[in-house]
Amino acid sequence: MREIVLDTETTGFEPDQGDRIVEIGAVELWNHLPTGKTYHQYINPERSMPTSAFEVHGLGDEFLSDKPVFKNIAQDFLDFIKDSRLVIHNASFDMKFLNAELKWVNKPAIPMSQSLDTLAIARKKFPGSPASLDALCRRFGIDNASRTLHGALLDSEILAEVYLELIGGRQPGFGLDASSIESTETQVGHKKGTIKRPTPLASLRTEKETAAHQAFIQGMGDDALWFKP
Repeated sequence: MREIVLDTETTGFEPDQGDRIVEIGAVELWNHLPTGKTYHQYINPERSMPTSAFEVHGLGDEFLSDKPVFKNIAQDFLDFIKDSRLVIHNASFDMKFLNAELKWVNKPAIPMSQSLDTLAIARKKFPGSPASLDALCRRFGIDNASRTLHGALLDSEILAEVYLELIGGRQPGFGLDASSIESTETQVGHKKGTIKRPTPLASLRTEKETAAHQAFIQGMGDDALWFKP
């Protein structure tokens, strides 16, 4: 199963009031494991950067002035995410901005059902506890020392680690996912999708119990089900 852990940085909180995306970062997971493939793009918002937003992510007007505008990167972004599930912390915020930007360049919206909100998962799993990305890093012992400012790719990489912890660590489902089944198949030569012992377990019956069982079925006669092919 392919998933994309995603984060954005913006000029503010409301696209309907003129705020825009200035950075997108994304990390690819396959069967809950990072593949090493990422997407990262700075974007010229075609407007000035408010001081309050600059203090969060450090992306200023001069730095962004030579970056591409969203319409020039929209298709590359869509080609990267495809129809994979998008794992996002506070998904409603990022999806609101992504779909506003896509609408402005006449691209189809991403269904909200395609997203998975790790903030909602954390609040359900730890009710009443702080659920910010930093708080979850502290809870799970994840090193986020380099996160002095918000950055979309860095935050996606950190969120990928947090997400794996939220769903049960790096071996969700006790490791019985498709990759581990395929690995077992390679090692012992059995049909894909099954896990069998290469050497059967030894019988726990004693010789006395085995002899008693044989005497019992012999007493059932030649027509007994035991002797039919």
